[in-house]
Amino acid sequence: MNGERDAAELGALLARAGVAVGGTRPWDIRVSHAGFFSRVLAGGSLAAGEAYAEGWWEADRLDEFFHRVFKAGLDGRLAPSPWSGARGLLARLLALGSRGTAGPDAGSGGEPGGEILRAMLGPTMSFSSGYWTDARGLDEAAEGAMELACRKLELKPGMSVLDLGCGWGAFARHAARTRGVSVVGIDIASERIDAGRELCKGLAVALRVQDHAEIRGRFDRVVSLGLLDQLGPDGCGSVMAAAARCLKADGVALVQAAARNAPPARRDPWLERFGFSGGAAPSLSRLLQAAEGHFVVEDVHNLGPHYDRTLMSWHDNLERGWPGGRDGSGERLRRTLKYSLLAAAGSFRARRSQLFQIVMSRPGRAQPRCRPESAPAREARMAVQARP
Repeated sequence: MNGERDAAELGALLARAGVAVGGTRPWDIRVSHAGFFSRVLAGGSLAAGEAYAEGWWEADRLDEFFHRVFKAGLDGRLAPSPWSGARGLLARLLALGSRGTAGPDAGSGGEPGGEILRAMLGPTMSFSSGYWTDARGLDEAAEGAMELACRKLELKPGMSVLDLGCGWGAFARHAARTRGVSVVGIDIASERIDAGRELCKGLAVALRVQDHAEIRGRFDRVVSLGLLDQLGPDGCGSVMAAAARCLKADGVALVQAAARNAPPARRDPWLERFGFSGGAAPSLSRLLQAAEGHFVVEDVHNLGPHYDRTLMSWHDNLERGWPGGRDGSGERLRRTLKYSLLAAAGSFRARRSQLFQIVMSRPGRAQPRCRPESAPAREARMAVQARP
């Protein structure tokens, strides 16, 4: 009787989001384990995620399931609270997988989960959101995001650039190759730095293992594309302080961070499950508060819908090119990654999570161009102006 009552209660909860148990729509769920209903009612979003990883339930379009759950405000009950630290959580999951906690060692060349990451990210190895305006696929979107940052930073040949949390050096490589700047990139993961040095060979790029709190020096430009996705709200102050400490008086800084619509009321159990308690996304107010006293905030650009498409593309890449086995722990890791990617995509689609790109300058500097035109837009405008 308890099982029937729990099934009816959870079914009524899902109905509030327009989701049916055993329905035929892509976002409806199919349950294959009788204990699913009681488990989720007792354990909430954490239990739902673990049950999915174990194959207890399925949906043809998990992203659309989460979209509806977030729009109905059922996060915490049925899905992770809106978070956007996809980059940080995925890195954590892959590291756990390499040690047997969430799956087999999928690494390559010493990088935990490296083979999986290469399959997911594609040749650019850009581990931040793409920019999909005028892009025909993930690779172009990744290049477009780096190009957008270069234009906002007004990079010119000979400038020096500091990249905080550089990862594999994707932005450093793009900026040095297309703008003729020199870049110092720092990251705490030696495996990423070693791989990035190979990718940036022959360019004016120096990548080194270093924490952002330790960096010193003065640079014309400072950029951070996703470091806060790994650090969460507690890292806002130290990242802004590092950027301010290293930016020249006439410089420009750009910080990109995923964010919630409001400060988190509690830690999310899905993040806590993987030892990623620092990864809860900050609010915009927390980001701006951290900039106070350091910078003039010139522009805040919301790129959230672009992250939705990026997450979906990462998921599609993984489904096509999953390098691990689809049995035992390898399948559990695949489903855990899928759940995390598509939950994040759903939260962006429901506008519960955002991606903010913040351009800042030092007090006293002339205002930089914060929203430069794309090349196609500029060409279209000039064509109109040239008409007789």
